Amino acid sequence: MRNPLRTLASILVVAIAACGAPAPSGTTAAPALVVDARLGVGDSFKVRVYGEDELSGEHTVGEDGTILFPFLGRVKAGGMTPEELAEHLARELETRGYLKRPQVNVIVEEYVSKRVSVFGSVSKPGNFPLVSGLTVVQAISLAGGLTSIANANEVVITRRSGDTMRRITVSITKITRGQASDVPLEAGDIVYVPERVF
Repeated sequence: MRNPLRTLASILVVAIAACGAPAPSGTTAAPALVVDARLGVGDSFKVRVYGEDELSGEHTVGEDGTILFPFLGRVKAGGMTPEELAEHLARELETRGYLKRPQVNVIVEEYVSKRVSVFGSVSKPGNFPLVSGLTVVQAISLAGGLTSIANANEVVITRRSGDTMRRITVSITKITRGQASDVPLEAGDIVYVPERVF
């Protein structure tokens, strides 16, 4: 499955250039955010078993939270991180006598079970799958880019943390100019792009 985020829409760059007002002096760099990488129904990933091509391939988590893996049959994948699943597969392959000290890697292609929302001053607001490594700039690109009246300096990411909601303000202008780090998104994040005040 090809990653739909290899390139950003040119409209994003054009719109940001049109919104090039300097960021408010109170803006601070956004903290690094950790993505909840646990697999869920519909998520797709590649399994690579070093030196064993017949055991390597693409998988999608089924409705019952499992995948069908060569030699092992149905294996639970839902609720596991890619690292946990890789360790589980390696352990099972060795325990059942198929391989000695197998090296297994799990590489997520797409998190269909997890979504982010983008709305406000974007061309195509909506909900989007949390593709592995999705950032706020890429999410805005998926939403068609910024509109001509977007405030690129005060984009708000709202995230649930337990029973509380956390708000993080980022400057897309600074990110695209290399003056700030892009921000990875988590499942359930809401990205809001406000309008500029004229």
